[in-house]
Amino acid sequence: MVASKDMRVSRPMRSDAKRNRDAILRAARATFETEGVFASLDGIAVRAGVGNATLYRNFPTREDLLAAVMEASVDIAREEAEALRRECSPRDALAEWLVRLTWRLRIWHDLPQCVATASDASGSSMNPAVSSLIDQTKRLLDVAKDEGAADPAVGATEVFELITALSWAVDRYRDDAAAARRRVSIATAGLFTHTRDV
Repeated sequence: MVASKDMRVSRPMRSDAKRNRDAILRAARATFETEGVFASLDGIAVRAGVGNATLYRNFPTREDLLAAVMEASVDIAREEAEALRRECSPRDALAEWLVRLTWRLRIWHDLPQCVATASDASGSSMNPAVSSLIDQTKRLLDVAKDEGAADPAVGATEVFELITALSWAVDRYRDDAAAARRRVSIATAGLFTHTRDV
């Protein structure tokens, strides 16, 4: 009797296959840091010590590879957002998150362009990572709104789109951390409400 497709049990990845996948991800991360996210995939395969077929079997498209590499970065960002919610006022938590998010998205050349493209493509493999970052932004924004610290008319998606654009500028103008922080502070000033002295 042949097992139906629904009855098949997914098998764990073989150790050699896992080694290859991990090697590809390490090579991709290192390559993206030095050459940007549009670097040669064939070059990444060579750096990983695997054949092109192995790379494409694991990651059929550039977006698939980029999404996998981004997973670790998104996990760290999620932890940072949680810590900011616990430790800072709603206004300060949101402001600091926007700075950190801008800096994180700029880490690989041309990543902001890929993020913007993924936002417009419903089937993009990068959508889970992008959606997670928007969700973290929404949570911090909503708390700031509840406290009267942020403009209630502004939505999380448009804030994320602004940050994506800012990260592109930070990359292109080669901002250091201090310059990037100032750029974000200037660009997002209208998001926050201004309290008056009593």
